[in-house]
Amino acid sequence: MGRVSLPQRRRRAREIALQLIYELDLRPDLDSDEAIDMYPWDEEEADVVEYARFLVSASIKHTEEIDSMLREYIVGWRTERMVAVDRASIKLALCEGLIERRVPIAVAVSEAVELTKMFGTVESSRFVNGVLGRIIRALDATSVEEPSNDKNHIGEKT
Repeated sequence: MGRVSLPQRRRRAREIALQLIYELDLRPDLDSDEAIDMYPWDEEEADVVEYARFLVSASIKHTEEIDSMLREYIVGWRTERMVAVDRASIKLALCEGLIERRVPIAVAVSEAVELTKMFGTVESSRFVNGVLGRIIRALDATSVEEPSNDKNHIGEKT
């Protein structure tokens, strides 16, 4: 089988990252490096592995910042009450699109919604879209910049 396209590789990296962020969220005693090392990477392309590892590490690194955003902009929901997959998806999108600026925020939101359709509940995609939309609107759209041109990620900007 030939190499898959850039969007498919990025999607695969996000799927893996979501699973690992979810696992780390439910198992706070587990070290992120251990979780990453335990993942069965054998069938994955090198750039998928690299980007998934980056997403997990960056999400863990920015957990306090992301949790602070959620507490500030989401009224009536405690992060502990959110479905774990939804929380992981939101964390991933905010990290990739807003904090690390690896992709445009619209791409990060769209990907988060698609991931929650695959892994979440029936209502997950609407909830995640709403939460991310509220945060982005609250942060003043003019301050949300385009992604960095750092070559330390899969391919070029989307």
